[in-house]
Formats: sequence, C-alpha cells, structure tokens
Amino acid sequence: MTSRYIAIDWGSTNLRAWHYQDGICIDSRQTTAGVTRLNGKTPEAVFDEVTQGWREKTTPVLMAGMVGSNAGWKIAPYLPCPARFSDLSQQLTPVLDNVWIIPGLCVQSDGNCNVMRGEETQLLGARTLGPSSLYIMPGTHCKWVHADNETVQDFRTVMTGELHHILLNHSLIGAGLPEQQTSREAFEAGLHRGINDSDLLPRLFEIRAAHVLGELPRSEVSEFLSGLLIGNEVAAMTRLYAPDTQQPVTIVANPSLSQRYIKALELLGYQAKVLDGDNAFQAGIRSIANAVAN
Repeated sequence: MTSRYIAIDWGSTNLRAWHYQDGICIDSRQTTAGVTRLNGKTPEAVFDEVTQGWREKTTPVLMAGMVGSNAGWKIAPYLPCPARFSDLSQQLTPVLDNVWIIPGLCVQSDGNCNVMRGEETQLLGARTLGPSSLYIMPGTHCKWVHADNETVQDFRTVMTGELHHILLNHSLIGAGLPEQQTSREAFEAGLHRGINDSDLLPRLFEIRAAHVLGELPRSEVSEFLSGLLIGNEVAAMTRLYAPDTQQPVTIVANPSLSQRYIKALELLGYQAKVLDGDNAFQAGIRSIANAVAN
C-alpha cells in the first residue's frame, strides 16, 4: 500500500479532498469551488489552496469527477464499455507531476449512449466492498450499472432526481404548494403507481389534479412524485437488466435515498445491499493509488 496520497472528488459545484497516510484519513477538506464555481480562479490555484500543507512533490494526487470534463481542468478521455476495472488505474490523465485525473466511462451503441464521471471511482470501490452484477447509484442522475468481477459491461442514466426537482419547482405540478412534509404513505402510494403503470407522462398532470381536487394533501405532493418517479425508474430498469432475484443488487448512496430504492426493489421481489457513497469513492481511490504505487 502506498503510504501517503491525496484523493479529490471534484464535481461541478463542490470539491472534497482527503489526505491519507498509512491507509488512514488524517485530514479532509471541502469547498464550493466546483469546476463551474471557480469565481475567477484557475483550477490550479484552487488545487493549491485545497492541498496546502498536505502535498510534497512525490505525494500522489488522484482526482475524479467533472475536473476531467471539457468544463474542468483537463479533459480525461472516457473509456468505452465494456471496460476492465483495471483500466481505470492504467489510463490516468496527468495534470502536474504526480497529479492525475481518473478517466470516465462511456457507452456508445445503437440503443444506448451514456457517460459517467466520478461514479466510476465509486463503482471501483463498490466492486470490492459489495460485489454485484448490478449496481444502482441514485442521485440527480441515477446510474444503473451492469458489471462482472472484472468488467463494466454497460450502464444507463435515469434523470429521476433532476426531473423531481424540475417538476416540483418549475412546473404546474408544484405551483403554489406549501412547504412539503415527509410522508411514508404518500411516497408508497406514488411508488405503487409508478411500478404498476408504465404510462408515466399522463400520470404527471394527474398529480396536479389530485391535489387541486383534494385527493392528495398539498403538503405531500413531493413525496408522491418521488415515489411515482422512483417506482417507474426501478420497474423499467429491472425489466431491462433482469437481475437475479436470489442475488442482491448493490445500492451506492446515502442511507435516506437508499431506503427509497430498497422499498421499490422489495415490491418487485429483489434484494439489495447498501454502500455509503463516500466509503465507496475512497475505496476506489485507494485501489488506484496502490496500483500507481506498484
């Protein structure tokens, strides 16, 4: 194991960094200086600030996320799928001495065109911490990843989180609503609807009609909408990938978001195990750092 390294998750809106020594995180930092929020600073200036006092010339630094996009510091090419997990450590993009960006992954086929940046590092860690043939990575843009022990075969992206935000905040569905409340009953009602009805588009306006007519409490629209979208997503993607009902899928996310997907999967007869996203990311970075050191 390399004795010392720095891991950076540099996205569009945030940057998180961890300083490791002898396999232990000895310090961490976080800033809102994502690649779209540099406020006139160069990426190198932000990098120097966030690693100040940590970095010696020989300290390996591994970065993942939008820092490798065309809006970031330097473009790190996408690796086409099927892609071996080992390729991630073998095709790093150098930025400075001992500073590299981890490549993203892409799919280009007749029926699927997809990209990911940052999730590939979580995926690498998840493969060690919770191996599976199907990984679900919920968030603004949820990734569904089909893999074996050696290779990422295919993945899809579902814009469930972003769609929920847009519909609730910028459409007629959410117009004039009061502060939203947590409601397990409303979420599960939406979940059942989303799972059992593949015609999602006609159902969306019905949410507006339901709260106007008093069928749905106005404070629970967000929860019902969340259930409807997640239920529809999980039903569609499990039809596509047809995971083994005897083998759990791996969900990589924070606990609260994971529970929503677990419930949807349970209703469809699937088991799931959950990994914390940060833990998966750091395990992925660790394996790359060790490969670089060797």
